[in-house]
Amino acid sequence: MNWHLLSITEIAELLNSTPSGISNSIASERLSEYGKNEIEDKRKKTNLQMILHQLTDFMILVLIAVAIVSGILGDLTDTIIILAIIIINAAVGFIQEYRSEKAMEALKNMAPSFARVVREGSTLEITATELVPGDVVLLEAGNIIPADIRFFETHQIKVDESALTGESHNVEKNCNTLPKGDYSLGDRINMGFKGTHITNGRGIAYVMATGMNTELGLIAKMIQAEEKSTPLQRRLTAFGKRLSVIVLFICTLIFAIGWWRGEDALTMLLTSISLAVAAIPEALPALVTIALAFGAKRLAKSNALIRKLPAVETLGSVTYICSDKTGTLTLNKMTVQETYEIPNGDSDSTFLENSFLLDAMALNNDVSKDRNEKWLGDSTEVALVQFAFEKNKERTDLEKKFPRVAEIPFDSTRKCMTTFHKTENLPAGQAGGIMAITKGAVEIILEKLVESQKSLIPELETKANEMAEKGYRVIGYAVKKMYTLPELQNFDAIESGLTLIGFAGIMDPPREEAKQAVAECKQAGTIPVMITGDHKLTSIAIAKQLGILTSKQDLVLSGPELAALTESQFDEIVERVRVYARVNPEQKLKIVNALHNRGQIVAMTGDGVNDAPALKNADIGIAMGINGTEVSKEASHMILLDDNFATIVVAVKHGRKVFDNILKFIKYTMTSNSGEIWAIFLAPFFLLPIPLLAIHILWINLVTDGLPGLALASEPAEACIMKRPPRKPKENIFSNGMGRHILWVGLLMGLTTLGMQHWAINNENSHWQTMAFTVLCFSQMGHVMAIRSDRESLFKIGVFSNKPLLRALFLTVILQLMLIYVPFFNTIFKTQPLSIYELAITLIVSSVVFWAVEFEKWIIRINTKNK
Repeated sequence: MNWHLLSITEIAELLNSTPSGISNSIASERLSEYGKNEIEDKRKKTNLQMILHQLTDFMILVLIAVAIVSGILGDLTDTIIILAIIIINAAVGFIQEYRSEKAMEALKNMAPSFARVVREGSTLEITATELVPGDVVLLEAGNIIPADIRFFETHQIKVDESALTGESHNVEKNCNTLPKGDYSLGDRINMGFKGTHITNGRGIAYVMATGMNTELGLIAKMIQAEEKSTPLQRRLTAFGKRLSVIVLFICTLIFAIGWWRGEDALTMLLTSISLAVAAIPEALPALVTIALAFGAKRLAKSNALIRKLPAVETLGSVTYICSDKTGTLTLNKMTVQETYEIPNGDSDSTFLENSFLLDAMALNNDVSKDRNEKWLGDSTEVALVQFAFEKNKERTDLEKKFPRVAEIPFDSTRKCMTTFHKTENLPAGQAGGIMAITKGAVEIILEKLVESQKSLIPELETKANEMAEKGYRVIGYAVKKMYTLPELQNFDAIESGLTLIGFAGIMDPPREEAKQAVAECKQAGTIPVMITGDHKLTSIAIAKQLGILTSKQDLVLSGPELAALTESQFDEIVERVRVYARVNPEQKLKIVNALHNRGQIVAMTGDGVNDAPALKNADIGIAMGINGTEVSKEASHMILLDDNFATIVVAVKHGRKVFDNILKFIKYTMTSNSGEIWAIFLAPFFLLPIPLLAIHILWINLVTDGLPGLALASEPAEACIMKRPPRKPKENIFSNGMGRHILWVGLLMGLTTLGMQHWAINNENSHWQTMAFTVLCFSQMGHVMAIRSDRESLFKIGVFSNKPLLRALFLTVILQLMLIYVPFFNTIFKTQPLSIYELAITLIVSSVVFWAVEFEKWIIRINTKNK
């Protein structure tokens, strides 16, 4: 229902209400019909449901299946270790999901506890949850509006709607019916919305909508939408499915070949199970979680608090950052940017001193200070007064010379405010008099000028337009001399024949550091987009200053223009739009979804309630920690503790580094697993016994893979990390040569292991299995050092540049030597002590993989250099 377009009479008829309110019986009936005036929670999952949800990941299901089969076959050690990994991973996921339920609680906390209403002609106070459509509410400065309302009586009432609409200055409300048209929330000046704050004046209004039918309720519904999986989660799920199919095929093939050769069926079944254990990276889910946690810890030191771990990786994959303007790219503080003063020679204000514009700015306002010297009042007036104060113009001092004696308050019809001051500085030696100072929209002031200044109007309009094109809100100041205080009811007569003394341009300025941050985002291939509830002209000016708008190909859309586009029309241009102005919450969500439809990975920053749905549904929602509402924080994936847009660039760099290191771990562990598979798969073809036992495979997967793999999370970022574009959204994990590397290096590992086994058996060495096992383990140690960079040599990036990895390698080597030389472990792992000669041979053979990968990188560098 477009309540803002209906007259008060029509509204009263539709609501069956009057200014005297509704009856208690009608209120009771409507409470039953519409429900309580509160934000409802969706049906929450139980703790058990959330736990079960963590166990439905495809990789986890495969691990559970392997654990069950291992248990049936009597290998309880494998079963216990795998189940422990599953439990740890499920616990971390459960904690993240449990915390995300707080978003709805934050929305509830925005609602006031009580409301003053008129029912049956009597004023009473009721709990805000009992409000119903048709109720008449009484509101004054300091109140939170308890429901969506339509004003029918106002007295200089102003509302702070920044949290809901993104509008940076307070909005003056009236009770007039708006002309037919399409109005965004911020332009519906005869309405108030649940959860916004009244900063000035008082008013009376009809309740239009309550609970989930309010604008705040609509936002709550959007927040309740299911979260989408992150790019990493999607890639790992696809990876797990492909891997499982491959493992099933290979296991079946191995079993079939062995059975065809006449091998014992149970033996071949155990071999196939060992192969499955070898192929599946049991530690992957847990180690990815730990790597993300390490990344989150480092980001916290950079003022970026991660609420949902997958967001760490998502940061590095972001292609679009959709940023709210107010408080994110700007300071959320109206500031005077420019003034223009009329020289005294161009006016007849001979009784005024030079530079009286600053005096007028200090005198004509209702701003005050609290005990902490903080400015209180309308954001526009505070900006004007503070500017004058910084120029040593203090109202308290000036009022000793020009004491205020009366005032005509600002209203949206006149669009101006006039204060009256006593003065002793009148011409012709007159004793005392009155000086009127009028401020208002510059176009209104120019219509009221004295005859002697009317010839200046074209020049003044040009100057005002120049300031407006910069995105400034232009405020004009004029004076009028008189000898006695006039009748204040005669507005038109008083506010005519004015002498313009100048005007000021104000705006919420961009953050200094935001411009550099935008430039760095573009260099990294991430496109910044401004989404705001503010006016189009102001948004364009800010976007140009920040470097968001730089090309003629860049588009700007307002909310009504966006609403007029069909879905297909919008999809065609969404990737070219750089600024959205005067948009409502539903449209913000529409923008994020449209970019998703184009395959983009989207980050959304914001601080208001209006940003919460988009924050929730973006691939990564980034809330402001200082000025952000609790709703936006709870709906987000990450919180900027310093409200600094530049911190996002630091976070993107961290995110890319974390993702790079996760890929390095996957490359490392999957190459190791590939080596195990090749060794087991090819052994029968070379007429060799199976080189590894199941417990050897599990040791490799959990210890030899796990410790160095975890240390890869500490790998420093490569120099070019912010000079390359984000990974393509549809690019899978095995792109850019990773799949090829896993296959050929794994094959080399497998052949090296079998070669060691063949040599030892031919030399009648009874330690052949221990030697083969050790070669495979130490080959992986060389491999992890070689893949620290995809391109640069280990000796260039520095052997000692990742000390945690060196410590992990040292520990892994010690543990492997314990398996070889400690009798207790010999019994468990079926190993035998090696002689110094045997150990030396295994070390030499193991180094083959390291030098092979270094050679591969040398070839890559040569090919790149020749292009």
